[in-house]
Amino acid sequence: MRGNLSPELLDRLRAIDSPTISNAIEVFDVRDRTEGFTGNDIKCLFPELGVMLGYAVTAVCDDQPGPLLGRRAYFQWLEAIRDAPKPVVCVFQDVSYNRTRACYMGEMMANFAKKLGAVGLITDGGVRDLAEVKELGFHYFSPGPVASHGNFAITKVNVPITVSGLHVRPGDLLHADLNGIVLIPDDVAERVPDEADKIRRREQDMLEYVRGDMSVEGLIEKMSYR
Repeated sequence: MRGNLSPELLDRLRAIDSPTISNAIEVFDVRDRTEGFTGNDIKCLFPELGVMLGYAVTAVCDDQPGPLLGRRAYFQWLEAIRDAPKPVVCVFQDVSYNRTRACYMGEMMANFAKKLGAVGLITDGGVRDLAEVKELGFHYFSPGPVASHGNFAITKVNVPITVSGLHVRPGDLLHADLNGIVLIPDDVAERVPDEADKIRRREQDMLEYVRGDMSVEGLIEKMSYR
């Protein structure tokens, strides 16, 4: 099923915020509740762009002093985006000696990636050209900007990686917004929107009760479904 979700289903998932996506996945008990999402070290740099949803094209990136590395894996990355199910989310794992000084994408790479079908980047390294990339409508999820590209290199493409505690395989479906990033498991993706609708209705009912004549006893009773 990887990469074969209908456009209608993708639209429904894109209309849901990431916390509700996460809550809906919990219902199916397919993973531990401490897994499947990134930590607060990775920020949504362009929250105005809304939800980012797509299939992962992964890469390992490095930035080390010394001679420049070759571009063979860089070209493989471009080919991987071209050949992957769309939309693509690029995911870069930084293995450099100092992540606070590494930078793995700017205006040119973002334009290349978007032209080939990518909608954004998730990385535990740095990025740059924020104004230009935001204007392009390309998402950045990163710890923050770095002015120089340094000795940037892509070293491996479409391999399992780990970014901020989230284990990502090529083709994984990723959902991200200003709250963070969630991986949607293949075997529940089609059921998540309906479960999210149920959660929203329960939460709305709870909020309406809280805004009225709430009591602790009544609140406990309403929460008993958990």
